[in-house]
Amino acid sequence: MAVVKGVKEKVHLPLYDSVAIKPKEQLGKILSSNVLRFFQDVTGKTKLLTNMQASSLLPHWNTYEARALRVVISDLSAQFPDAPTIDIQVTATKPPAQSGGAPTTRVVKITNFSLRNFVDFKRQIEGQGGAPITLTQDDLTVLGLTITTDTGQPTTLATGETIAIDRAALRDAEIGLDQKVSRVLPINEQVFPNDGFGTLIGKFIYNTVTTFFVGEKIMIQVPTWFFPAGAGPYSENGKVTTHGYPNPQATFRFAEPVVIDAQQNFRVEIEVPESEVLAELQRLYGPLFIWVTLDGYMTRDVQ
Repeated sequence: MAVVKGVKEKVHLPLYDSVAIKPKEQLGKILSSNVLRFFQDVTGKTKLLTNMQASSLLPHWNTYEARALRVVISDLSAQFPDAPTIDIQVTATKPPAQSGGAPTTRVVKITNFSLRNFVDFKRQIEGQGGAPITLTQDDLTVLGLTITTDTGQPTTLATGETIAIDRAALRDAEIGLDQKVSRVLPINEQVFPNDGFGTLIGKFIYNTVTTFFVGEKIMIQVPTWFFPAGAGPYSENGKVTTHGYPNPQATFRFAEPVVIDAQQNFRVEIEVPESEVLAELQRLYGPLFIWVTLDGYMTRDVQ
């Protein structure tokens, strides 16, 4: 349809862009520096991730009045990979054959103990106050775990024989996994979500700074908690955490509209100033989405 010359229309049209981490991948894959950039690289993204047609530019000769800015962080359960795998040494125990006798023990190794196994066992052990998890041969088979003797020969547990996974075994697994692949271990906020270790959303918004650029001029620069999401799930039972009440009005609005002229570059950056926090955020596992939305009015040609 042809453009009507000299006639413009103003429409309420939010602009959004995001970064996304796939399940079983880490944020460090894209957060190699200490800055996440939005609206600057939109190539290959789906409509779920962005509605921008070109990087850092409005379409055609449109102009935009930004009235609000919000940051939305997904609250999805992290998924952990089966790799890497390591060997951990544990003790197999068999009850005495007769009452009053001493149990027999031997040292064995779990040879394909994965990162996902580590997270699952850590959640179970801490969830029951530190009590160890006892496993039989059937349990090992269901979990896909195999064992060898301390000399490396394949073996199985005898009838009545069990092994225990405790905090000491998990500490050994933690050291082994970290030595095999640096920074592969997830942070506590993902291992124990909403369980006394704080939340992933809180860790992100209280440790980052968000800056809105138009051209190369800073229009606003404040900590990320200044921009509530005004979107997403909400619950009052303490099991769900959101970055702001899920109402589009419950977010930051500019005192005066920020105008983006035709063919003028703009972007939003979220910076992690502290190196220690950056190292932790790089260990976050997906699925994870972080959206930045500019809410306002687009002025465009009528067609």
